[in-house]
Amino acid sequence: MGIFDTIKEKLSHEFIDIIEWLDYTDDTIAHRFERYQNEIKNNAKLIVREGQTAVFVNEGQLADVFTPGTYTLNTQNLPILATLKGWKYGFDSPFKAEVYFLNTHLFTDEKWGTKNPITLSDDRFGLVEIRAFGTYAFRINDAGKFIKDIVGTDNNFTNFEINEHLKSLIATRFTDTVGEAKLPIELYAANTTELSETCKEVMQPEFLSVGISLEKFYIENVSMPEELKKEIFEYSRIDKLDLDKLTKFKTAKAIEAAASNEGGTAGAGMGMGMGFALAQQMGGAMMGGAPQAARQPQAAATPPPMPAATQYFYAHNSQQQGPVSFEQLQALFASRTINRDSLIWKQGLTEWKALQEVEELKSFLGGNTPPPLPGV
Repeated sequence: MGIFDTIKEKLSHEFIDIIEWLDYTDDTIAHRFERYQNEIKNNAKLIVREGQTAVFVNEGQLADVFTPGTYTLNTQNLPILATLKGWKYGFDSPFKAEVYFLNTHLFTDEKWGTKNPITLSDDRFGLVEIRAFGTYAFRINDAGKFIKDIVGTDNNFTNFEINEHLKSLIATRFTDTVGEAKLPIELYAANTTELSETCKEVMQPEFLSVGISLEKFYIENVSMPEELKKEIFEYSRIDKLDLDKLTKFKTAKAIEAAASNEGGTAGAGMGMGMGFALAQQMGGAMMGGAPQAARQPQAAATPPPMPAATQYFYAHNSQQQGPVSFEQLQALFASRTINRDSLIWKQGLTEWKALQEVEELKSFLGGNTPPPLPGV
């Protein structure tokens, strides 16, 4: 071997490329290995560490993909690239190719949330609005597809760049899923685990279509307006209580409140009652000399029997319900079990009528203005 052959061999060993990527960040998904004019020498060493994948791109076309390991780059280890470049008998000169390293570890604790309230239709409360937020985790599943469809020519692609796209996708699919679930509004917050699993199954195909695998998806909270929450709590309590007992309880509380309001009408009425009683006592004292027989009241006549309370029947879910009293029917209206269009029947009616057409039930609808006087 001549002196020039020795020098050539020495230099070729000294300048063999080592292609590797040491990731010092937590958010980089794809990194393009920078070389001068993208030239890579024959027999260069490629080092792909655990949690990485290397992708070779030739003139914008996906060439070869390498999983973790150490490789010597030649026509045997670059079969697709060799085919693209037409190397029939090997190659000795440097070749051009872009090398992308992809981080394939699990990206965890990524945040998602609904930017705007989601409007749902509930059978009892009508149109309601909810918000939701949570976390998800993903990893790169198909490096070649991810480079081709998402990264493009970006030399340093971070999870921040893909997160905006993923969060929009999640919010859209979450809205579709909860809309089709048609659960009672109060059960969304109580079934976050089942809802999370369903959403993950719905979203997974769209993630895989761009080379990403959705590994975990969590709904941490489903919230609603405070006034709706209070209404749901009130409805749940009414649903568990005996309506007749609830009506009596509220009536007793109303009487108690009226009695304690000394400045109001009820307080004035009670004061007048006490005044009449005192006047009767004083009158009796002043008539002390009157004959005893004159002061004794006549025997009161026997009162007639109390009229029977009207009983009502109502239609709910196409089923006849009842009978119920006026107070119970009023409580059913307050809890939205029935409404102004619900069908009602009572003794004396020839057919079922809407609640708003029954005279004594119109008070449920509000409005206390009396009709005009006759003849005026």
